[in-house]
Amino acid sequence: KSCKPCHLTKKSGAQFKIWEDGPHAKAFETLKTPEAKKVAKEAGIEGDPASAKECVRCHVTAFGVDEKLKTSRLTMEEGVSCEACHGPGSEYKSKKIIEAIYKGELDGAEYGLIEPTAEVCTQCHNEESPTFKGFDYEKMAAKIAHPVPKEE
Repeated sequence: KSCKPCHLTKKSGAQFKIWEDGPHAKAFETLKTPEAKKVAKEAGIEGDPASAKECVRCHVTAFGVDEKLKTSRLTMEEGVSCEACHGPGSEYKSKKIIEAIYKGELDGAEYGLIEPTAEVCTQCHNEESPTFKGFDYEKMAAKIAHPVPKEE
């Protein structure tokens, strides 16, 4: 929700809408399904998958975050949100900093910005998942692509 105001319009790339319509926004909800309960049971996970650390560690950005930091902006229900792949935006969210990063004047990593790579994605998309069927980074990244448009 914190990222939405700057990443909502077509001019900015409509990243929020792409995320909202994609699988990551629904990742937590999938843990509430009968299928998830079946998969969890078969994997030897006791109880509700929506509260099992083995499941939520990859299905929500808010997993493992200090309870004091969880607010209406960072919730379990958001599923896998922006910060899971791009890092906490608190340091790079200002217009001045993000524009300097895009222009190559600042190193985004120094401000907590993560450039998603196969290594970032395979922290969750790996053999530890009971539903893992392989992961083609290039193919999957293309499905969820949400680039910032180049300025004319």
